[in-house]
Amino acid sequence: MKKIPAWLLWLLPAISGLIFVALWYGIRAASGLQSWILPTPVEIMQAAWTERSRLWYAAGQTAWGALGGFVLAGGLGFLLSVVLGVSRSLRASLYPWLLVLQMTPVIVLTPIIVLWAGPGLPGIITVTWLISFFPIVVNMTQGLVSTDQNHVALFRMCNAGRFQEMLWLRVPAAMPYYLAGLRIAATLAPIGAIFGEYMVGNSSGGSGGLGFLVYSYNTQIKIPALFATALTSCLLGFIFVAAVSLLNWAVLHKWHDSFEPADH
Repeated sequence: MKKIPAWLLWLLPAISGLIFVALWYGIRAASGLQSWILPTPVEIMQAAWTERSRLWYAAGQTAWGALGGFVLAGGLGFLLSVVLGVSRSLRASLYPWLLVLQMTPVIVLTPIIVLWAGPGLPGIITVTWLISFFPIVVNMTQGLVSTDQNHVALFRMCNAGRFQEMLWLRVPAAMPYYLAGLRIAATLAPIGAIFGEYMVGNSSGGSGGLGFLVYSYNTQIKIPALFATALTSCLLGFIFVAAVSLLNWAVLHKWHDSFEPADH
Protein backbone atom coordinates (compact mmCIF):
# COMPACT_ATOMS: atom_id res chain seq x y z
CA MET A 1 0.00 0.00 0.00
CA LYS A 2 1.46 3.35 -1.06
CA LYS A 3 2.29 5.74 1.74
CA ILE A 4 0.47 9.09 1.64
CA PRO A 5 2.88 12.09 1.66
CA ALA A 6 2.86 14.19 4.81
CA TRP A 7 2.07 17.39 2.89
CA LEU A 8 -1.04 15.76 1.43
CA LEU A 9 -2.25 14.78 4.89
CA TRP A 10 -2.20 18.49 5.79
CA LEU A 11 -3.67 19.65 2.48
CA LEU A 12 -6.71 17.35 2.36
CA PRO A 13 -8.37 18.72 5.55
CA ALA A 14 -7.79 22.27 4.28
CA ILE A 15 -9.48 21.46 0.97
CA SER A 16 -12.47 19.78 2.65
CA GLY A 17 -12.73 22.78 5.01
CA LEU A 18 -12.85 25.21 2.09
CA ILE A 19 -15.57 23.12 0.45
CA PHE A 20 -17.57 23.15 3.70
CA VAL A 21 -17.26 26.95 4.00
CA ALA A 22 -18.33 27.38 0.37
CA LEU A 23 -21.40 25.21 0.99
CA TRP A 24 -22.14 27.26 4.12
CA TYR A 25 -22.14 30.50 2.13
CA GLY A 26 -24.18 28.84 -0.62
CA ILE A 27 -26.88 27.73 1.81
CA ARG A 28 -26.96 31.18 3.39
CA ALA A 29 -27.32 32.90 -0.01
CA ALA A 30 -29.90 30.45 -1.36
CA SER A 31 -32.07 30.42 1.77
CA GLY A 32 -31.99 34.16 2.46
CA LEU A 33 -31.68 33.50 6.20
CA GLN A 34 -30.72 36.39 8.46
CA SER A 35 -27.47 36.44 10.44
CA TRP A 36 -29.32 35.88 13.73
CA ILE A 37 -30.50 32.52 12.35
CA LEU A 38 -27.48 31.38 10.31
CA PRO A 39 -24.42 33.62 10.62
CA THR A 40 -21.62 33.31 8.09
CA PRO A 41 -18.10 32.26 9.14
CA VAL A 42 -16.94 35.89 8.80
CA GLU A 43 -19.71 37.09 11.11
CA ILE A 44 -18.79 34.39 13.61
CA MET A 45 -15.13 35.45 13.55
CA GLN A 46 -16.16 39.08 14.00
CA ALA A 47 -18.27 38.10 17.02
CA ALA A 48 -15.35 36.06 18.39
CA TRP A 49 -13.08 39.09 18.11
CA THR A 50 -15.65 41.40 19.70
CA GLU A 51 -16.25 38.98 22.58
CA ARG A 52 -12.61 37.82 22.81
CA SER A 53 -12.13 38.94 26.42
CA ARG A 54 -15.19 37.08 27.69
CA LEU A 55 -14.44 34.03 25.56
CA TRP A 56 -10.81 33.90 26.70
CA TYR A 57 -11.75 34.11 30.38
CA ALA A 58 -14.62 31.62 29.99
CA ALA A 59 -12.39 29.17 28.13
CA GLY A 60 -9.92 29.27 31.02
CA GLN A 61 -12.68 28.55 33.51
CA THR A 62 -14.03 25.69 31.42
CA ALA A 63 -10.54 24.27 30.92
CA TRP A 64 -10.10 23.79 34.67
CA GLY A 65 -13.35 21.85 34.98
CA ALA A 66 -12.59 19.80 31.86
CA LEU A 67 -9.05 19.04 33.02
CA GLY A 68 -10.17 18.01 36.49
CA GLY A 69 -12.85 15.67 35.17
CA PHE A 70 -10.52 14.28 32.50
CA VAL A 71 -7.72 13.50 34.94
CA LEU A 72 -10.18 11.93 37.37
CA ALA A 73 -11.69 9.85 34.57
CA GLY A 74 -8.24 8.76 33.37
CA GLY A 75 -7.08 7.72 36.83
CA LEU A 76 -10.23 6.04 38.09
CA GLY A 77 -10.92 4.51 34.68
CA PHE A 78 -7.48 2.91 34.67
CA LEU A 79 -7.86 1.50 38.19
CA LEU A 80 -11.38 0.22 37.56
CA SER A 81 -10.26 -1.43 34.32
CA VAL A 82 -7.50 -3.29 36.15
CA VAL A 83 -10.06 -4.51 38.67
CA LEU A 84 -12.35 -5.68 35.85
CA GLY A 85 -9.43 -7.32 34.08
CA VAL A 86 -8.42 -9.41 37.08
CA SER A 87 -11.19 -11.98 36.69
CA ARG A 88 -14.18 -12.80 34.54
CA SER A 89 -16.39 -13.03 37.63
CA LEU A 90 -15.65 -9.42 38.59
CA ARG A 91 -16.41 -8.26 35.06
CA ALA A 92 -19.69 -10.15 35.06
CA SER A 93 -20.61 -8.65 38.44
CA LEU A 94 -19.69 -5.01 37.84
CA TYR A 95 -19.92 -4.33 34.11
CA PRO A 96 -23.76 -4.29 33.90
CA TRP A 97 -23.87 -1.63 36.61
CA LEU A 98 -21.37 0.47 34.71
CA LEU A 99 -23.71 0.26 31.73
CA VAL A 100 -26.61 1.37 33.93
CA LEU A 101 -24.60 4.37 35.15
CA GLN A 102 -23.56 5.28 31.59
CA MET A 103 -27.11 5.01 30.23
CA THR A 104 -28.59 7.14 33.02
CA PRO A 105 -29.01 10.69 31.66
CA VAL A 106 -26.64 13.03 33.46
CA ILE A 107 -29.35 15.68 33.59
CA VAL A 108 -31.29 13.35 35.92
CA LEU A 109 -28.27 13.10 38.24
CA THR A 110 -27.48 16.83 38.38
CA PRO A 111 -29.67 17.58 41.44
CA ILE A 112 -27.89 14.77 43.31
CA ILE A 113 -24.49 16.01 42.11
CA VAL A 114 -25.28 19.49 43.45
CA LEU A 115 -26.25 18.00 46.82
CA TRP A 116 -23.22 15.70 47.09
CA ALA A 117 -20.42 17.60 45.34
CA GLY A 118 -21.81 21.12 45.58
CA PRO A 119 -22.25 23.74 42.88
CA GLY A 120 -19.37 25.29 40.99
CA LEU A 121 -16.11 23.55 40.13
CA PRO A 122 -16.61 20.34 42.19
CA GLY A 123 -19.95 19.69 40.51
CA ILE A 124 -18.55 20.52 37.06
CA ILE A 125 -15.66 18.09 37.56
CA THR A 126 -18.10 15.39 38.66
CA VAL A 127 -20.30 15.86 35.59
CA THR A 128 -17.23 15.83 33.32
CA TRP A 129 -15.99 12.64 34.95
CA LEU A 130 -19.35 10.92 34.48
CA ILE A 131 -19.37 11.78 30.79
CA SER A 132 -15.70 10.96 30.13
CA PHE A 133 -14.77 7.85 32.08
CA PHE A 134 -16.81 5.14 30.33
CA PRO A 135 -14.83 5.06 27.04
CA ILE A 136 -11.63 4.72 29.06
CA VAL A 137 -12.97 1.78 31.06
CA VAL A 138 -14.34 0.01 27.99
CA ASN A 139 -11.17 0.41 25.92
CA MET A 140 -8.72 -0.41 28.70
CA THR A 141 -10.69 -3.47 29.83
CA GLN A 142 -10.85 -4.73 26.25
CA GLY A 143 -7.10 -4.31 25.98
CA LEU A 144 -6.46 -6.23 29.19
CA VAL A 145 -8.57 -9.21 28.13
CA SER A 146 -7.19 -9.16 24.54
CA THR A 147 -3.57 -9.81 25.52
CA ASP A 148 -1.82 -12.31 23.24
CA GLN A 149 -2.48 -15.75 24.72
CA ASN A 150 0.94 -16.99 23.63
CA HIS A 151 2.52 -14.33 25.83
CA VAL A 152 0.17 -15.21 28.68
CA ALA A 153 1.15 -18.89 28.36
CA LEU A 154 4.83 -17.94 28.40
CA PHE A 155 4.40 -15.93 31.61
CA ARG A 156 2.58 -18.81 33.27
CA MET A 157 5.24 -21.27 32.15
CA CYS A 158 7.72 -19.05 33.98
CA ASN A 159 5.54 -19.26 37.11
CA ALA A 160 4.69 -15.54 37.04
CA GLY A 161 2.06 -14.57 39.57
CA ARG A 162 -1.22 -12.89 38.67
CA PHE A 163 0.10 -9.51 39.83
CA GLN A 164 3.24 -9.89 37.73
CA GLU A 165 1.22 -10.96 34.72
CA MET A 166 -1.04 -7.92 35.08
CA LEU A 167 1.76 -5.42 35.71
CA TRP A 168 4.37 -6.59 33.21
CA LEU A 169 2.24 -8.08 30.44
CA ARG A 170 -1.42 -7.12 30.35
CA VAL A 171 -1.10 -3.43 31.29
CA PRO A 172 1.64 -2.67 28.71
CA ALA A 173 -0.29 -4.62 26.05
CA ALA A 174 -3.43 -2.61 26.86
CA MET A 175 -1.72 0.80 26.60
CA PRO A 176 -2.83 1.43 22.98
CA TYR A 177 -6.42 0.69 24.03
CA TYR A 178 -6.12 2.92 27.09
CA LEU A 179 -4.73 5.81 25.06
CA ALA A 180 -7.49 5.36 22.49
CA GLY A 181 -9.99 5.69 25.33
CA LEU A 182 -8.19 8.80 26.57
CA ARG A 183 -8.44 10.32 23.09
CA ILE A 184 -12.21 9.78 23.08
CA ALA A 185 -12.47 11.17 26.61
CA ALA A 186 -10.43 14.21 25.55
CA THR A 187 -13.12 15.13 23.04
CA LEU A 188 -15.86 14.61 25.62
CA ALA A 189 -14.25 16.48 28.53
CA PRO A 190 -14.86 20.05 27.26
CA ILE A 191 -18.42 19.08 26.31
CA GLY A 192 -18.97 17.64 29.77
CA ALA A 193 -17.51 20.73 31.43
CA ILE A 194 -19.74 23.06 29.42
CA PHE A 195 -22.79 20.95 30.20
CA GLY A 196 -21.75 20.90 33.86
CA GLU A 197 -21.43 24.69 33.91
CA TYR A 198 -24.83 24.99 32.30
CA MET A 199 -26.45 22.68 34.85
CA VAL A 200 -24.51 22.88 38.13
CA GLY A 201 -22.05 25.74 37.69
CA ASN A 202 -22.28 29.14 39.24
CA SER A 203 -21.75 32.54 37.66
CA SER A 204 -21.25 34.85 40.59
CA GLY A 205 -20.41 38.36 39.49
CA GLY A 206 -21.76 37.74 35.99
CA SER A 207 -18.79 35.63 34.96
CA GLY A 208 -18.39 31.93 34.35
CA GLY A 209 -17.26 29.36 31.84
CA LEU A 210 -18.38 28.69 28.30
CA GLY A 211 -21.54 27.05 29.60
CA PHE A 212 -22.55 30.34 31.21
CA LEU A 213 -21.83 32.18 27.95
CA VAL A 214 -24.02 29.70 26.06
CA TYR A 215 -26.90 30.57 28.37
CA SER A 216 -26.15 34.28 28.25
CA TYR A 217 -25.82 34.58 24.47
CA ASN A 218 -28.86 32.37 23.92
CA THR A 219 -31.10 34.53 26.09
CA GLN A 220 -29.81 37.66 24.33
CA ILE A 221 -30.27 36.02 20.89
CA LYS A 222 -26.65 36.80 20.02
CA ILE A 223 -26.36 33.88 17.60
CA PRO A 224 -22.98 34.78 16.01
CA ALA A 225 -21.49 34.99 19.52
CA LEU A 226 -23.14 31.64 20.34
CA PHE A 227 -21.39 30.09 17.33
CA ALA A 228 -18.14 31.75 18.47
CA THR A 229 -18.58 30.02 21.84
CA ALA A 230 -18.96 26.68 20.05
CA LEU A 231 -15.80 27.44 18.06
CA THR A 232 -13.92 28.19 21.28
CA SER A 233 -15.12 24.88 22.71
CA CYS A 234 -13.81 23.07 19.61
CA LEU A 235 -10.41 24.73 19.99
CA LEU A 236 -10.30 23.67 23.63
CA GLY A 237 -11.12 20.12 22.59
CA PHE A 238 -8.33 20.18 20.00
CA ILE A 239 -5.87 21.19 22.74
CA PHE A 240 -6.93 18.22 24.87
CA VAL A 241 -6.71 15.81 21.93
CA ALA A 242 -3.30 17.20 20.94
CA ALA A 243 -2.02 16.62 24.48
CA VAL A 244 -3.26 13.01 24.42
CA SER A 245 -1.74 12.50 20.96
CA LEU A 246 1.60 13.70 22.29
CA LEU A 247 1.29 11.29 25.22
CA ASN A 248 0.37 8.53 22.76
CA TRP A 249 3.53 9.20 20.75
CA ALA A 250 5.72 9.34 23.85
CA VAL A 251 4.43 6.01 25.17
CA LEU A 252 4.11 3.98 21.97
CA HIS A 253 6.39 5.29 19.25
CA LYS A 254 9.40 3.16 20.19
CA TRP A 255 7.67 -0.20 20.19
CA HIS A 256 4.10 -0.24 18.88
CA ASP A 257 3.26 -1.24 15.30
CA SER A 258 1.05 1.83 14.78
CA PHE A 259 4.22 3.93 14.51
CA GLU A 260 6.00 1.63 12.10
CA PRO A 261 6.49 2.97 8.55
CA ALA A 262 3.79 1.70 6.21
CA ASP A 263 4.81 -0.92 3.64
CA HIS A 264 5.11 0.33 0.08
